[in-house]
Amino acid sequence: MNRLQILAAEGGSNPLIPNIWEIVVTLLGFAALLYILIKFVVPAFEKTYAERTAAIEGGIEKAEKAQEEANAALAEYRQQLEDARGEANRIREDARADGAKILADLKARAAAESARITEQAHTQIEAERASAIASLRSEVGTLATTLAGRIVGEALDDDERSRRVVDRFLADLENADGEQGRTPVRSGATAVDADGSTGNR
Repeated sequence: MNRLQILAAEGGSNPLIPNIWEIVVTLLGFAALLYILIKFVVPAFEKTYAERTAAIEGGIEKAEKAQEEANAALAEYRQQLEDARGEANRIREDARADGAKILADLKARAAAESARITEQAHTQIEAERASAIASLRSEVGTLATTLAGRIVGEALDDDERSRRVVDRFLADLENADGEQGRTPVRSGATAVDADGSTGNR
């Protein structure tokens, strides 16, 4: 007889065969524990997991949104920078064009003013010259007629003759002035020397 048979004969039960009540109690305890886990623990774990998942996904979404906003802000900043550079270039070109226009306008005004002053000076000079010639013609005509009358010994009362003599004398003076020097009178006019003598020149 082996030892197991001896133990079975002494105790009246086989230790290799489990007790039914122990199995039942163990199953009931396991079922209760499983119920508690499924009813309370697992939902709590799932809730925590869902919250963490939502938090992580929300953080990722926030990070992605922040990244998109940063990219949009950077693109807007670059666009504003490009616009500012373009505006600065346009303002510089406009200023350069305005400067050139103002300079051209000033040059045109200066040229017009110079031309006006020159024309006015020419007009004034011509007027003064005409006035001087008229005055000189009158004075020289009177003087030449008086001198010629004294030389000839008779008064030159013929106005037409006097006018011809004066015109010829003034023409000779103008020709002499145009040649940059005095030239002899070639028309046969009689000149008076300093001592009162006469001679043909």
